[in-house]
Amino acid sequence: MVAPLTLGYRNRAVIPLERRDDGSLRAGYYRSGSHTLVNMNHCPVLDARLDALIKPLKIDLERTNWPVDRHLLHQGGLRHLAMRIASTTGETLITLISSHPTLEGLPQLAEAWMDRWPSVAGVCLNLQPNNNNTLFGSETQVVAGRGSITEHFAGLDLQISADTFFQVNTPQAERVVDLIARALGPGVGGLLIDGYCGIGTYGLPMAASGWRVHGIENHPGSIDLARRNASANQLASRCSFDVADMAEGLSRLLDQATAVLLDPPRRGLDAAVIQSLLARPVSTLLMLSCDPATLARDLNRLHTHYEIASVQAVDFFPNTSHVETLAVLKQRDFTHATGL
Repeated sequence: MVAPLTLGYRNRAVIPLERRDDGSLRAGYYRSGSHTLVNMNHCPVLDARLDALIKPLKIDLERTNWPVDRHLLHQGGLRHLAMRIASTTGETLITLISSHPTLEGLPQLAEAWMDRWPSVAGVCLNLQPNNNNTLFGSETQVVAGRGSITEHFAGLDLQISADTFFQVNTPQAERVVDLIARALGPGVGGLLIDGYCGIGTYGLPMAASGWRVHGIENHPGSIDLARRNASANQLASRCSFDVADMAEGLSRLLDQATAVLLDPPRRGLDAAVIQSLLARPVSTLLMLSCDPATLARDLNRLHTHYEIASVQAVDFFPNTSHVETLAVLKQRDFTHATGL
């Protein structure tokens, strides 16, 4: 499915920072195959409303005396600038990712940003003190305003926070909702397990169409928002959510499930998740993948008990080599296959 927008579609950016010896601040992405930061003031695939913030935010951050040390080579400091926008409402979050909370004058600067840009609903500080490749740490502080923004999505109002997962291309994500709905059909009370459910992006629209939904996710902040989103959209009676390991969460409910929807990270499904799905096959299994290679690997592992009904590529990331793919699988009919 071709994207309606090839530029200006991304609703989120996490931009690495560095301060040079002369005190100037650089913000940009890495040159391919390296850790060399390419300085930028504009990003053409970013929503234009976020893109317009890059340069003035850089100027303001440069004027502070805050240390910038994204690789934690010295004493730590600022690591990334994160921005997120609700495409439909225009509400925006600005988040600074730092190794420590001591950023003198940050509350005053945050208030100034909110005064300057009325669309900014909140400014947050995320603490990531660990020397690894994880962008966000486990603690996010609201410095000014709110810690979440409201997105109108698939007929629902969803709260999204700075560090929770939401698809970066909102219009294409809504098209995926339609694909999922067509693949599942009417809910009529059936149980859908929504694996890697995030804030309820795909599960809640299915609950609105009649499915009972149980979401599983290992990020507590996402589960908290999923529950809040279910309540705010009058869907709490049809939904439940657990912070759990995916394989364990699946194994507890697969015997009761009519269908399973999985939206795993780029690495795909762990071996234990595959084993759970093979041990207790469900009638319909949907897999939404952002990496065709890991999707192909996982489909091959599942083929003994599931057959592919359809595969649909969706261009979530125009002008890049990445693509999102929805695969619909059906449980194999062993009775028919053996002639019994």
